[in-house]
Amino acid sequence: MSTNSLTPALLVLDDGSVFHGNAIGKIGTTTGEICFNTGMTGYQEVFTDPSYFGQILIATNNHIGNYGAYDKDEESEGIKIAGLVVKRFSDKYSRPMATSSLDDYLMTSNLVGISNVDTRELTRIVRSKGAMNAIISSEIEDSAVLLSKLKEVPSMEGLELSSKVTTNAKYEQGPTDAALRIAVLDFGMKRNIARCLNERGAYTGIFPAKASAKEILDFKPDGIMLSNGPGDPSAMGYAIDTVKELLETNIPMFGICLGHQIISLACGLKTYKMHHGHRGLNHPVLNKQTGLSEITSQNHGFAVSPDNVPSNIEVTHINLNDNTVEGIKVKDRPAFTVQYHPEAAPGPHDSRYLFDDFIKLIKEHK
Repeated sequence: MSTNSLTPALLVLDDGSVFHGNAIGKIGTTTGEICFNTGMTGYQEVFTDPSYFGQILIATNNHIGNYGAYDKDEESEGIKIAGLVVKRFSDKYSRPMATSSLDDYLMTSNLVGISNVDTRELTRIVRSKGAMNAIISSEIEDSAVLLSKLKEVPSMEGLELSSKVTTNAKYEQGPTDAALRIAVLDFGMKRNIARCLNERGAYTGIFPAKASAKEILDFKPDGIMLSNGPGDPSAMGYAIDTVKELLETNIPMFGICLGHQIISLACGLKTYKMHHGHRGLNHPVLNKQTGLSEITSQNHGFAVSPDNVPSNIEVTHINLNDNTVEGIKVKDRPAFTVQYHPEAAPGPHDSRYLFDDFIKLIKEHK
């Protein structure tokens, strides 16, 4: 049994809602924008996804922790979520390859969380009232004090966060005898993005979010990949300007999630903050080019506006739940994007073909 399992904890939302539960992970206080993920597995990949930086995560699946933690399941260097909310939490696990219990993993990562919360009721609040800031504490028992502290937390809208989770310096990986070289602009990259490129025979150079176009071009890339990441894309003027410059080179380009939004902004589209975002492993998307539907992994609180789409842009994918833009193609440049995660680990794998499409596009232009 967790040493914190009997320690009371409080969750307070910006609308004044208060939830009582028990502490998990580190004893302390944490704040962030609250959101929910509907995935039934892959919780460690979710916790370590840099796109969640600055967010308190509600896991809607009933049981969390039952298969422990495993070092190789990390999508970045450690946990990136700001806090965790679950219903039933288990520090016992039955996975032979697990390296620790999830509670030990949370403790080592200094993550503050709360369990025994009615996550169904909590998720309904977020769905009906929209994303809002929240605070978790296992050291302060006065909800009025917590609500007062919460008022000091900035809104996610307008926040530039990629520079806080990107790599500090360029690094390279993949087969050294590869025929293709792909530069990856790391806005908060999940490790599996580079892995999917390496598995297809490409050598990758991973660059910090604020790398210049010249630095990227000096790598002599055959293709350019723009990764996922956290925060408001419209606050990333540095990246938008760099991508505008890179688009002029006609080097094939593929953007995922935040990368999709940055390319869209560079091409004259607009982005907006969503009511409560898309986060889960089960979002249906229509590929308008093939007429086929794919089940996708998603994690984003901002989206590309479907209004005033420039004539050189084709919307290629739409979300079948709410018709939001899920992908575009630049007609006069070898560039395309998707809002979701084709590299999703542990899955689904419906969209892995996009990496094959990117490699094909690069070979056609090489």
